[in-house]
Amino acid sequence: MGVIKTQAEIASIRQASRIAQAVLEETGSWLRPGITTLEVDEYAAERIRVHGARSAFLGYRSFPRHTCISVNDEVVHGIAGPRRLQFGDLVSVDVGVLFKGFVGDTAATFAVGGCDPVAQRLMDVTRESLVLGMDAARGGNRVRDISAAIQKFVEAAGFSIVREFVGHGVGRSVHEEPQVPNFVEAGRNSPRLKPGMTIAIEPMVNAGRREVRVLNDGWTVVTDDGKLSAHFEHTVLITDGAPEILTCHERMP
Repeated sequence: MGVIKTQAEIASIRQASRIAQAVLEETGSWLRPGITTLEVDEYAAERIRVHGARSAFLGYRSFPRHTCISVNDEVVHGIAGPRRLQFGDLVSVDVGVLFKGFVGDTAATFAVGGCDPVAQRLMDVTRESLVLGMDAARGGNRVRDISAAIQKFVEAAGFSIVREFVGHGVGRSVHEEPQVPNFVEAGRNSPRLKPGMTIAIEPMVNAGRREVRVLNDGWTVVTDDGKLSAHFEHTVLITDGAPEILTCHERMP
């Protein structure tokens, strides 16, 4: 079951989420060919500080960077380093910030300078699947309604859903209950969504097969077939009606 937040807690999560989204947008706009992923992480870290927050990822389970920077076949949890970005790279930036004791979590995939049609379609489908998942995140529904909306759209488009990593509750910690899979798990009890829950919905979509593996650094997840992956994420508040998207200042229609 998810944690039901008080109005004061929701206000703090809303602030943290807005900072996270501002940092994500600023970092995405700064990407360009020739810079290293470490420079991207350092830029994002500076923007987090400017906004008066701190990284929710640095030191979390010993993670060594301020953000997760995943390139091309890297799905999630990429560790920034000396790799230089090239024109056409897909770069997934995952930003989590801690502000006044609460976490905001958001992610998006960006094309460095432009990309080919297949990569663009992968990003478009992943982004739209997130929108459909958020639309299903309404009080009275169950988590599986979110999962089904995402999975149906992605698989109809000919892409695959990563199974090993899922969305989650968010609040005082980066990861809270409930887990929010991007696929329907047969036979598993699915929690009911209740007003006051705050969850991070984050489809991770592969251009090829769904199988992934973790590199020797213990963090970086890559597609097993070496094909591209995309990742989009928003933190949302469950209400009696349309969910509030805390990381983009909107409410679903």
